[in-house]
Amino acid sequence: MSATSEEVSHATRDSGPELKRVLGPKLLLLFIVGDILGAGVYAVTGTMAGTVGGMVWLPFLLAFVVATLTAFSYLELVTKYPQAAGAALYAHKAFGIHFVTFLVAFAVVCSGITSAATSANVLAQNFFGGLEVNGWLAKPGQGVVTVVALVFMLVLAAINLRGVGESVKFNVVLTLVEMLALCIVIGVGFYVMAHGTGNPEQVFVFTDYQDKGLFLAVTAATSIAFFAMVGFEDSVNMVEETKDPEKIFSRTMLTGLGIAVILYMLVAISVVSVLSPTELEGIREAEGAALLEVVHKGSPDFPIDRIFPFLAVFAVANTALINMLMASRLIYGMARQRVLPRQLGKVLLVRRTPWAGIAFSTALALGLIIYVTSDPKSNIVANLSGTTAFLLLCVFTVVNVACLILRRKPEAAGAHTFRSPGLLPLVAALLCGFLAGPWVGRNPIQYQIAGGLMAIGVVLWLITWLINRRSNGGDKLKA
Repeated sequence: MSATSEEVSHATRDSGPELKRVLGPKLLLLFIVGDILGAGVYAVTGTMAGTVGGMVWLPFLLAFVVATLTAFSYLELVTKYPQAAGAALYAHKAFGIHFVTFLVAFAVVCSGITSAATSANVLAQNFFGGLEVNGWLAKPGQGVVTVVALVFMLVLAAINLRGVGESVKFNVVLTLVEMLALCIVIGVGFYVMAHGTGNPEQVFVFTDYQDKGLFLAVTAATSIAFFAMVGFEDSVNMVEETKDPEKIFSRTMLTGLGIAVILYMLVAISVVSVLSPTELEGIREAEGAALLEVVHKGSPDFPIDRIFPFLAVFAVANTALINMLMASRLIYGMARQRVLPRQLGKVLLVRRTPWAGIAFSTALALGLIIYVTSDPKSNIVANLSGTTAFLLLCVFTVVNVACLILRRKPEAAGAHTFRSPGLLPLVAALLCGFLAGPWVGRNPIQYQIAGGLMAIGVVLWLITWLINRRSNGGDKLKA
């Protein structure tokens, strides 16, 4: 990054008044829960069920453990450095290498873009699933679904360009809708079990559909499930708008993670109870429409399945919008800091929105969707969500290591600073690094996508560095 660590630390104070602190524990909790829920559980449940069978709840639980260990590191850092900069700030303070800081920041950007692309495909699948369930339209081919996903990304860009005045009250409404949709799935599952027509005995049955063995299958499913647990890290960007963050942030984030995993495990139990073992194997191909199939089969005499897909569309759309807002603003910020071409920092004169960052992030998302859907045999949602999880697992590994390094620097430590117990950051770093590796059975295309996106960023960074150097601005990029 172009600023020194001191400049990064004091950027907000030096540039104007501080942000208004409006978030108490209840509103912060709803923000965290809403950020974690969203598209994740819709996107990965089918793939996980097609990997481990009835024990689909276990990967959710293990992913929660890894996410919680990483959350401890985030909490230690955010209470020590209560500034809205996240992983890039922690990497900068720990390593002091501007290129490493850039890589972390751009990886977060890419994770937002791949997550939004995942959401676009999940949204399209649920949208057409709703039309089909209601008898309004027959199931279309993959080409039509892809077109709708592309159009949705363009709609998001238009909304982003116009300017989205996000408020906490709006987030509360969206969170309640997301929770309602998941509660419908849970209710259907328990309704089926109460009438003795379900398969609750399958909850503890491991089925090795892909001949991986118990350890590798559960590990692979945990890596997939991690996509459903991410989002908690975004809340660190709200720390400057939180009342007394040193006191309430820690327990609120951990409570939010706990609520999310309970909902996910209940959803997993419902999926297993409603669908037969044969259907669990086939649900992998349903990709983002897996929960819709559960509701459709479990409530044939009720119109719930006609409403559910549109609730899912609403929740998934919110996730995609938040991701694209984040990605475009980070691109804008890096352009302003002269680590990306300054043209990417252009702002609309009337709307005051970062149109260049929006256009760039949207173009990458469109290219991703087209690239992944070019192979008719690929699992589109699994590959995009897996890429998101891989990028964030790499970022989390860096954050956990940074947490250990920054323990040696007592600066800014306050009376209420949270501390991750013992060597938990090291354990978390090892687990995140392990889940990011190829031994979990990750599809090679996920590494290709992540590598391609990061390569684009590095090329742009290098071009910017050369331009700055020629214009006597090289000092901006010196380590």
